Amino acid sequence: MKRLAVLLAATALIAATPGSVFAWGNTGHRMIGEAAMRALPVELPAFLHTAQAASDVGELSREPDRAKGAGRTHDSDRDPGHFLDLSDDGTVLGGPKLSALPTTRADYEKALQAVGQSSWTAGYLPYSIVDRDQQLARDFAYWRVLSAAEANPAWKAHHGWFAADRKRREAQILQTIGQLSHFVGDGSQPLHVTVHFNGWGDFPNPTGYSTARLHAPFESELVRAAVTPAGVAAKMLPPRAFAGSIEQRTVDYLGSTTRMVVPFYEMEKAGGLAPGDPRGPALATQQIAVGASELRDLIVFAWKASAGQSVGWKPVSVADVVAGKADPYPSLYGID
Repeated sequence: MKRLAVLLAATALIAATPGSVFAWGNTGHRMIGEAAMRALPVELPAFLHTAQAASDVGELSREPDRAKGAGRTHDSDRDPGHFLDLSDDGTVLGGPKLSALPTTRADYEKALQAVGQSSWTAGYLPYSIVDRDQQLARDFAYWRVLSAAEANPAWKAHHGWFAADRKRREAQILQTIGQLSHFVGDGSQPLHVTVHFNGWGDFPNPTGYSTARLHAPFESELVRAAVTPAGVAAKMLPPRAFAGSIEQRTVDYLGSTTRMVVPFYEMEKAGGLAPGDPRGPALATQQIAVGASELRDLIVFAWKASAGQSVGWKPVSVADVVAGKADPYPSLYGID
């Protein structure tokens, strides 16, 4: 596929285009981040529940697209992290099936190379989502330790450092959530998980689906004109807990989005993207809400996972610090 050529050409247009031409555009990504933050359960830290935190995540959600155009090395490595070219048979361009992706990107690359493809052409969106959620769990683990240490009078000699590092970690958490928000948002856009990413393309097309360039008109222009934060909030799904791995959760999530590819093209064929038709805005609102719901749930998943981790060097467990059994300062400040 010529996905990278399309992305590079689109990058060149950003400076001249009022909205982003990448998945969901500025408006959609901002709404996903803000809606998810406003829907977080009370069990999460208080700093995440402020209006400022929701606004910050909304803006930071756009950053992986705003960074495009930084340079050839930067873009060629990072741009494929926004999509996954799934074929109609459920494989990634004839390689591994979505339902059986390798755990690491290195093994994913080997599997693609075995069929003459690569992660740079096929995309590696699942790994972007998993990577950022694992990083968020790590960030939360540090926050738990710093907060507990700051509150423990036995370790008052270093309270100032604990407090300052906690504030730094809170800023880092918002950045990580923003990045996670972006890739989760990409994963709710049907045209980001298919070989039919900008029109049906050069594939068998017995039902006559459009071959026009539909990507930007759907995810940016339509969203900016007809999707509202209130509409997205009203369509968010109930929280969905899960006991499995983040890898399996991500596969399930992207699999549900792939099932919307044909309905999207059916809707477009029936005139649903025409100005004033409610079907296009309804589908966009639904999928943006799906992204916001998944982001909310993955933040909660990362928070819960963080309680069982160890941090610093030499590693100290979150549980031991919270219980007051281990002063984390040597491990956190760095004993080299």
